[in-house]
Amino acid sequence: MKESNQRWCSDGFEFCCDNGERLRVTFALDCCDREALHWAVTTGGFNSETVQDVMLGAVERRFGNDLPSSPVEWLTDNGSCYRANETRQFARMLGLEPKHTAVRSPESNGIAESFVKTIKRDYISIMPKPDGLTAAKNLAEAFEHYNEWHPHSALGYRSPREYLRQRACNGLSDNRCLEI
Repeated sequence: MKESNQRWCSDGFEFCCDNGERLRVTFALDCCDREALHWAVTTGGFNSETVQDVMLGAVERRFGNDLPSSPVEWLTDNGSCYRANETRQFARMLGLEPKHTAVRSPESNGIAESFVKTIKRDYISIMPKPDGLTAAKNLAEAFEHYNEWHPHSALGYRSPREYLRQRACNGLSDNRCLEI
């Protein structure tokens, strides 16, 4: 993707806290700029309500109170929470166009799969997670750090937000760039 807000991807992962609690995380990323737009964590299973919360949070992050002027592809695997009729209808209400990867082909959602590896390797593996509440707080910091500081080869070794700031500055005077 050459432009932001054309295709977003979503997936989920889980991890275990030191006390045995399992946390499940659902997230949405922009496939161009790699920003983690929104995420949710729960001790319950992956469900359509959580996916819908993430969809709404992602749209609000990028468009505020508006809807996209043209549909944004919403690329996911074939999990039941993504295929649910109410999830697909909700997506369309928000200006998202649900798309699914081929069955048994996780590599076709490679950006999401790569993000899961990165967040587990670079953040979850080293963050304190004695219990679910502490882990959720630290996960919030991990997502913020990822967006602000984690370099990506596809972005010229810039973080998602650094990339977005630079794109916003293109064509603007240096003084205007410094204000962003």
